[in-house]
Amino acid sequence: MPAGLSWDHSEDIGIELYEKFPNIDPLTVRFTDLHKWVTELEDFADDAAKSNEGKLEAIQMAWYEEWKDNQ
Repeated sequence: MPAGLSWDHSEDIGIELYEKFPNIDPLTVRFTDLHKWVTELEDFADDAAKSNEGKLEAIQMAWYEEWKDNQ
């Protein structure tokens, strides 16, 4: 995926966040921090302003599933 990650790649972002922060329960992360961490991912290439609560929630749930599966 040469174009990089966008807000719509919630599952891929969730996996990357899990790999970067394996000991953090995603359900304890505020959306303001989640937004910042997503935009700081090396592969992230979307406009930071294009996020919304629904997209952040989808990313948080994908990250949570990844985290839960590895506990």
